[in-house]
Amino acid sequence: ASLLGVHLSRWSEDLIIYGSGPFAMVKFADAYATGSSLMPQKKNPDSLELLRGKSARVMGNLTTMLTVLKGLPTTYNKDLQEDKEALFDALDTTDACLQIASGVLATTEIVPERMMAGLSEDMLATDIAEYLVRRGVPFRETHHIAGAAVALSEERGVSLGNLTVDDYKSLNENFGDDVLEVFDFGRSADSRDTEGGSSTRSVLEQVDKLRAYLKTAS
Repeated sequence: ASLLGVHLSRWSEDLIIYGSGPFAMVKFADAYATGSSLMPQKKNPDSLELLRGKSARVMGNLTTMLTVLKGLPTTYNKDLQEDKEALFDALDTTDACLQIASGVLATTEIVPERMMAGLSEDMLATDIAEYLVRRGVPFRETHHIAGAAVALSEERGVSLGNLTVDDYKSLNENFGDDVLEVFDFGRSADSRDTEGGSSTRSVLEQVDKLRAYLKTAS
């Protein structure tokens, strides 16, 4: 329950950040958020904040259990009557948290255009390194070459994708005329086509596996 609480807390914090003004990548349903008493334009992600806080309560129950047990010999002692309150509270709290988390997830609206706006070409610096790896250059070298490309783009005041083919060839002779094709976020994601990877095929496969698991677990 404590580890589950940690995962729910971190998940909640991610959504709180992505739903905040500077990001605005997700929108929360009114059923799981409230307006601010001071700022009417603001929507507070109360449910997520409570999930984040409840995880501390569950972890506190674990600390109670461990503290009770730490000084006991290997037999029953009256101290153990103190475990009941912590145990039942942890179970009840975790059950409530899972129901709330499920409701938040089911009603949260994704804002794809904001997510796309948050992408920047410097995120694809590793793709530059991998491009050279596919052309036979060792990664220990491509890592530094990609770093030189980033430095050059910063010096020029442009993005990596706005450097010219000649710019890249000046950094390493193994860059080809197709190097600028690297700067495609969809292509980058789909290139990670491994177990648990980011490609469309891999993600859909993971979804299918989770759905199958839920059916067998229910």
